[in-house]
Amino acid sequence: MGAVLLALAFVLAACGQAPSTAAPTAAPAASQPSAAPVADAPTAAPGTGGTSGDPIPIGIAVAQTSNVALLGQEQVIGAQIAEEFFNKRGGINGRPIKLVFQDTAGDEQGAINAFNTLINSDKVVGIVGPTLSQQAFSADPIADRAQVPVLGPSNTAKGIPQIGDYIARVSAPVAVVAPNAVKVALAQNPNIKKVAVLFAQNDAFSKSETGTFQRTVTETFKLELATVQTFQTTDTDFTAQATNVLAVQPDLVIISGLAADGGNLVKQLRDLGYTGPIIGGNGLNTANIFPVCKAQCDGILIAQAYSYESSSEINKAFRDAYKAKQNKEPPQFSAQAFAGVQVFVDALSALDKTNKLADMDLATLRTQLNKQILAGSYDTPLGKISFTPEGEVNQEQFYVAQIKMDADGANGTFTFVK
Repeated sequence: MGAVLLALAFVLAACGQAPSTAAPTAAPAASQPSAAPVADAPTAAPGTGGTSGDPIPIGIAVAQTSNVALLGQEQVIGAQIAEEFFNKRGGINGRPIKLVFQDTAGDEQGAINAFNTLINSDKVVGIVGPTLSQQAFSADPIADRAQVPVLGPSNTAKGIPQIGDYIARVSAPVAVVAPNAVKVALAQNPNIKKVAVLFAQNDAFSKSETGTFQRTVTETFKLELATVQTFQTTDTDFTAQATNVLAVQPDLVIISGLAADGGNLVKQLRDLGYTGPIIGGNGLNTANIFPVCKAQCDGILIAQAYSYESSSEINKAFRDAYKAKQNKEPPQFSAQAFAGVQVFVDALSALDKTNKLADMDLATLRTQLNKQILAGSYDTPLGKISFTPEGEVNQEQFYVAQIKMDADGANGTFTFVK
């Protein structure tokens, strides 16, 4: 926890901002390796609230440090809530789960190290992670070769499920989700004609997302793409890009980046005089941008794969648990991490009813679990989801939210407009 907060403070300090008072309050250190999942049979009946026997280890490989921790920290909290929630409900037919956390940090090597440790040392049955698509393209092939099932909680770039037979995701692809934000922007401002697009060229997800946005602008809605500007996720000075955007006088700005750089870009655009609408990509989809762009975050439109207002029983339970711990509404990244853990829990429970987990060695369990994940359907906080044979998520509903900041710019909320 201390390392996470230190990293978060460092990033925000680099942005010239103070840490948010609304920041999440819990994150774990990397867990110790757990016992192999083939030992004790369960002794408590499902649904009784009790569990016993050796816990079944599930890996969580997300960014607890680096600038990506602004997103990964929310995933840690969602996963922790899932572990507590499902163990209280009886775990895997009476046997508890144990989440094993490894920090991927923000680069490819960090994700590779985390995956190798979870697979070879921690002996997990499967992995939820990593945070970035950029990391997934490097780390997922390791899990696929080891035949360890992976569920991407926030990997929305094109080509993720195609990495291998053991790779799936609960995060809907950007090509499906992102265009909804442009549609809402045009509904709010029918006179939009000229669009400026900016994206982080060193991030695979941002490059994939901007392609979707640019095609939506030019092909779907026949708007003018007035300028395309690039930056790095590590940049803090966006004066040149903002100046170039202002020069073309756009009616709409679309940004694909991560939380720290994206929030700073919004702030500097507003500081230099841009007053029009802004669409943020999925990398800006976190309350952790509030302390970066403060009052200037107000009005940003962001497409969503999750709504905390969903009335399903499982979402009500997740929302209540999140608000009890964090005193605010749950964000998409937490909901997706919860859903990733839930898919493993539900699939393991179903598998155990037909082929006892305790009778399988780890390699067999991983293979059978992967088949069960792809065959099942799941009622999650994201709504009802299932998977294609290739591992792509089938999700029924999507949303668009608009950021509303308090008058003093200290805190804000995501208000759903679609």
